[in-house]
Amino acid sequence: MNLRRDHVAGGAFVLAGVVVGILSFDLPFGTLASPGAGMLPMLLIGYLTVFGAVLFVRANESPPLASIDWSDFRHALPVVAVAAVAVTAYTRLGFLITIPLMLFFLTFVVERRPLLPAAAFSIGVSAISYTLFGLLLKIPLPRGILGF
Repeated sequence: MNLRRDHVAGGAFVLAGVVVGILSFDLPFGTLASPGAGMLPMLLIGYLTVFGAVLFVRANESPPLASIDWSDFRHALPVVAVAAVAVTAYTRLGFLITIPLMLFFLTFVVERRPLLPAAAFSIGVSAISYTLFGLLLKIPLPRGILGF
């Protein structure tokens, strides 16, 4: 069997679905009449796993894994690293510090955009997101160590 791109992607989705599913069993599932906090995540995990399996089974239609052009790896690595740091810092620093810093770093440092547009974009997107989710939809966002 020749290893193809969709073998790796489908296998990764199935593995991620199984791992996240195992870790998510502590959320109450509820019933269809009264869904619990774990119903939507478990449904999404189920879809992720099923579609990953379909992708894996149909992988013979995709290009071989060896044909991947890795020239953009130097750009992708900082994006993944910044996202990992933001995930780690999100609950400690809070939404209003982590998200603007992450967006600013990605736009100014990684994408090399000018300083003022990068700062305006970072602050603007964060303010709109906070207004929508934190204030209008009243979703509790992490406040962090500074209390905001």
